[in-house]
Amino acid sequence: MTLTERERELVAIGASIGGNCIPCLEKHYNKGIEAGISRGEMQEAFYMAKRVKETPNRIIDETADRLNGGDFMRTMKIDRSATCIPADTGTPTKDCAPRKDCRSEEK
Repeated sequence: MTLTERERELVAIGASIGGNCIPCLEKHYNKGIEAGISRGEMQEAFYMAKRVKETPNRIIDETADRLNGGDFMRTMKIDRSATCIPADTGTPTKDCAPRKDCRSEEK
């Protein structure tokens, strides 16, 4: 048994989303449209890929909660205004001038 062109493109779309590959998604989306995949079928493929992709994140959060005996996501406090994380402490600071021992923190 071999997959049809439509099935191959749906699989490729899911893999593209799972791999965070925008050029891949654009390519396989267009090939999928050419293969006759409807927008509704695309939406279902996007939804399924997103659900599969998000499962490990949910599981790691649940595991952190279980190990620490609390609500990891609600109690986690992150200072998003911090501009740097000194390598020696690992704690974000607001007053970190550019130094060799700092790494940037994405805001």
